[in-house]
Amino acid sequence: MWSVFYYGLTAKRMRTRLREFALAGVVAVVALSQKVSGEAVLGAIDVQPSDLAAEPLAANWLSYNGDYSGKRYSSLNEINLSNVAQLRAQWVFHAENSDRLEVTPVAVNGVMFVTAANDTFALDARTGRTIWHHSRPISEGLIDDASRHISRGVGILGSRLYRLTDNAHLLCLDARSGHLIWDIAYADWNRNYGATSAPLVVKNKVIVGTSGGDDGVRGFVAAYDAATGKLAWRFWTIPAPSEFGAESWPGDSYLHGGGTTWMSGTYDPELNTLFWTTSNPSPDFDGAVRPGDDLYTNCVLALDPDSGKLKWYFQFTPHDLFDYDATETPMLIDAVYKGEQHKLLVQANRNGFVYLLDRTSGKFLSAVPFLEKLTWAASIDANGRPVGRGLRPSVEGTRICPGFAGGTNWHSPSYSESTHLVYFLALEECETFFLRPQKFKEGETYYSTGAKRIPGETSKKILLAYDMNTQSFAWKYPQVGHAHSSGGTMATAGGLVFFGDDADSFEAVDAQTGKPLWHFNTGQDFSASPMSYAVQGKQYVSIAAGSDIFSFSLP
Repeated sequence: MWSVFYYGLTAKRMRTRLREFALAGVVAVVALSQKVSGEAVLGAIDVQPSDLAAEPLAANWLSYNGDYSGKRYSSLNEINLSNVAQLRAQWVFHAENSDRLEVTPVAVNGVMFVTAANDTFALDARTGRTIWHHSRPISEGLIDDASRHISRGVGILGSRLYRLTDNAHLLCLDARSGHLIWDIAYADWNRNYGATSAPLVVKNKVIVGTSGGDDGVRGFVAAYDAATGKLAWRFWTIPAPSEFGAESWPGDSYLHGGGTTWMSGTYDPELNTLFWTTSNPSPDFDGAVRPGDDLYTNCVLALDPDSGKLKWYFQFTPHDLFDYDATETPMLIDAVYKGEQHKLLVQANRNGFVYLLDRTSGKFLSAVPFLEKLTWAASIDANGRPVGRGLRPSVEGTRICPGFAGGTNWHSPSYSESTHLVYFLALEECETFFLRPQKFKEGETYYSTGAKRIPGETSKKILLAYDMNTQSFAWKYPQVGHAHSSGGTMATAGGLVFFGDDADSFEAVDAQTGKPLWHFNTGQDFSASPMSYAVQGKQYVSIAAGSDIFSFSLP
């Protein structure tokens, strides 16, 4: 594999040279200019572990969730309740190779890093102008989620970027030039593996996961040395024969049990604990071939980041029959709960309940339903186990709420240190679930049938503000739209919550009351979550919509 760099060429000459190298099968990295406006100085990029562990977020947004906590709370407050109505689009970056960006940009010292399919871009964060572009062809022969070539972003350490490809390679790039330093294939995609998440950098390791939980793979979390790319450890989420939890996986079914790890985790430096979540078991809708609880699917795993050893686990939906992945962000919040200070792990789960756990021990504290339409479970018992209603997919079809997309999903929640409220998008929707048993076949999905929308029934997205201390909702903001968007949220010290709404608009509301204050119609669906950064003291907020990155600031 070769990389090519050009500085200062005319656009016409550059296109000619790139065509020549494309014909020769060369991957091109294009550096358009060494001159970057403002603070966007590539040579100044040197992100240290202490930078990654810093809270709260300020000028830089250094990972998918901004910081290790997953709270998506920015301390920037130039944009606030009094002036947000003046917010204006400053620039738009268009990615030609993807019509569905799910990336959250990373911003460092005025440089923004964006992924689209297998391509990586460095942009001037003030203008959106491309500084360099690393191009890698999309992979052929992928199935299901991997075939959509989704990438949610990069991790960074020092002057190196880390990203996953659609066929589960971990790439290390020079953040200053886009040059490929190393390339590690960490899963065999011929066995239906893919990768869609942004890696998480913890100390000197890059933590990665896989997609393919609906396609009969065996899930895992793995850590690679950030300098060399050497495997440090791997934790399999589906136990092998004789291991704890193996009773759910007769014969060789553990090799196809799902439990993939397709969203970025969170990390507590004080506890030195990594929190990573897992997807549904496979096959999705046929529980007969996987008796019992199906560990460690639908779980949050507390792992030692140095060794990969399991400290504790909590399973939200044992023996899942409805595709209720637990991959939603596990937020790490230090807050008062029932009059006492706690180290909490908070997750709004796809199964329709918002959970509070003690993150030091994994002890269950509470689970509160956030949907009006919730039929699969009657309640959650004192140990955190759901009390089911006996519903299951069937040949003739069974109406179940929430539907296949869940009560919420992977789009990011947030937490405000000012209001002490948790914000997330919920989906009120029921669907008919069907069962048709099938055998695993490599190169095919492994759902054992699926779900369909119910004619005449309405679906609605709602922005919720949850008060953990009172275990109630401070406010609800119903959305007007088609209920198919996947826009996440971000809270700021300016008293605002930014989110991608259900009507193709980027929106800001009052974090205390939910009152709508500003919106900008992008004309495109949201499949991403917002972020904020500052350059030379000026605050920007950005989000991906459709095939574009939008960045906004005050005049």
